Amino acid sequence: MTEAMVSDTHVTAEFYATPTGAMAAHLLRRRLAILWPRLDGMSVLGLGYPAPFLRLWRENAARTIALTPAQIGAARWPPGAANLACTAEETALPFADLSFDRVLLVHGLEAAESVRPMLREVWRVLKDDGRLLVVAPNRTGLWAHLDSTPFGQGQPFSAGQIERLLADALFRVERRDTALYVPPSRQRLVLRGAHVWEGAGRRLAPRLAGVTLTEASKDLYAAVPSAGRRLRRLVFAEAG
Repeated sequence: MTEAMVSDTHVTAEFYATPTGAMAAHLLRRRLAILWPRLDGMSVLGLGYPAPFLRLWRENAARTIALTPAQIGAARWPPGAANLACTAEETALPFADLSFDRVLLVHGLEAAESVRPMLREVWRVLKDDGRLLVVAPNRTGLWAHLDSTPFGQGQPFSAGQIERLLADALFRVERRDTALYVPPSRQRLVLRGAHVWEGAGRRLAPRLAGVTLTEASKDLYAAVPSAGRRLRRLVFAEAG
């Protein structure tokens, strides 16, 4: 692991230790808690830099694991039998098939070196009735255009781009949400009025959200070859 990889994680951790980062984490957790209010007894994987958000479920989930891709750096997560942290290649997750009920991908999609292979790995380790939640910087939001925050690093996405990436990886979008309408500012007046900014932004300027949240399920029908395709393969085999 290179020094640059480790610094990516340190920079993100330092951001969340600032008032601006704490505000962003709080606003994002509010939206995540609405989408996934309780995950009692479930196995949860956080992929990317999930530490500020997995705390929502670690008391009730059967286990929560934070995995940071190797190109980002080492993960930090509270120790304990049910709370683990590890680092691995994003295209070779060190888990068995169908291991997790929920996968949270945050600060991961925009930093991925191989987006489609990574999403296919998520598909593999997610249970058939599981859900994936992708948090990604919005192309038209302010946060994606300031490199002083983790949301300004890597590749931002539109909602349509995320849906196409998920479809290519055999996922089906179930729900969408947005967050971070408040400007990425250090000014106390802005930070104190964060909830006002969020409410006004959702009503008046939905395209200016800092991040999009996309919940998806596995598209099992898309993963099964059609009868026609199976028949053609059989005919070809017999002809050979």
